[in-house]
Amino acid sequence: MKKKSVVILMADDDTDDIMLVKDAFGKIGIRSDFRSVENGKELLRYLRREGDFADASLSPRPDLILLDLNMPLLLGKEALKKIKASDALRSIPVVVLTTSTEENNISECYCLGASAYVVKPMGFGELTDAAKAIVQFWFQLAELPPVSRGC
Repeated sequence: MKKKSVVILMADDDTDDIMLVKDAFGKIGIRSDFRSVENGKELLRYLRREGDFADASLSPRPDLILLDLNMPLLLGKEALKKIKASDALRSIPVVVLTTSTEENNISECYCLGASAYVVKPMGFGELTDAAKAIVQFWFQLAELPPVSRGC
């Protein structure tokens, strides 16, 4: 692993899914600071450091965002669109992690700038395998831009 610890931010309104994904990432042995928000609006406030997220030490910039599509207040696709429209945020990899297998959702997410689209596995073992593949690609194989550099 290139970094001592990575910040993973998950946006999902299902607390059970958040706990399962957090446990899966913990099981594979990655040293991570796993954080979560419950909807698209909260995700954008976190990324923009607004309101409760204003303190950068309490809301560090994520190295990777895991994004569900179906959330209240602001859908995942709308949040993705806003993230990728922002010079300050667009370089953060966004992996859509959702239950939807609809081709229209997959195509639209890639068109909006998603880095990857992963259908949530049903079993914990499969979820752990998916987490391991995500970590291997984004934190061991891929070269990510320095935080200080925008696009």
